[in-house]
Amino acid sequence: MQDNQLSKEEISQLTDADWRERLSSEEYHVMREKGTERPFTGVYNDVNDEGIYRCKGCGAKLFDADNKFDAGCGWPSFDQGIDNAAIDEHEDNSLGMRRTEVTCSNCGAHLGHVFPDGPRETTGMRYCINSVSIDLDKSAK
Repeated sequence: MQDNQLSKEEISQLTDADWRERLSSEEYHVMREKGTERPFTGVYNDVNDEGIYRCKGCGAKLFDADNKFDAGCGWPSFDQGIDNAAIDEHEDNSLGMRRTEVTCSNCGAHLGHVFPDGPRETTGMRYCINSVSIDLDKSAK
């Protein structure tokens, strides 16, 4: 996969119909409607390959595979983003819970949530990410 990240200008031109055409129905539901894939069903839950995880919507670099760990929660988990600018965090009080939503800072796609129960020896954070919102770029590092 080449570094073919969409620019903010290109993203601003995309309509809802464009997003529906670019993404599968499950990807659209998770990334544009803030849905969640079922636990233990995502393609990247048990993957330990090297590379960079990119946003499925715009190609932005989000997570380094070196920061992935098995949290046993059923979703790919990372202890940090690739850099502070890659992801945004938002308060999420939906479904009667108080959580922190994680979105792609480039295109705004919903990625998952972050929790303060990750590995203590690193950041202590667990970025719990939907597999359908990311792509593993094995050629990047």
